[in-house]
Amino acid sequence: MSDAKKGQNQLNVELPEEVAEGTYSNLAIISHSNSEFVVDFIRMVPNVPKAKVKSRIILTPQHAKRLLRALADNVKKFEAQFGVIDEPEQPPFPPMSFNTPKAQA
Repeated sequence: MSDAKKGQNQLNVELPEEVAEGTYSNLAIISHSNSEFVVDFIRMVPNVPKAKVKSRIILTPQHAKRLLRALADNVKKFEAQFGVIDEPEQPPFPPMSFNTPKAQA
């Protein structure tokens, strides 16, 4: 394949340092309209009754479906390498307390 042809199939992706660090999330809330999916990534902290949205991603329905397939494929590969991911029975909405003692001053 010629160098010109190879260049057409490559995507140069820039990853800024502040984005590369990532953002921890332990809850995602997904909503949709007829034209988009909205995924809010949330961080819940033990014994704090208020959770904060740390990042919001808006996707087209087509991209949401591609993301679903990509996540399923990656979970399958992860489990093949590291074993089945345990999914303990959970209530419909995560508890706001992580069963840790309350902080005392």
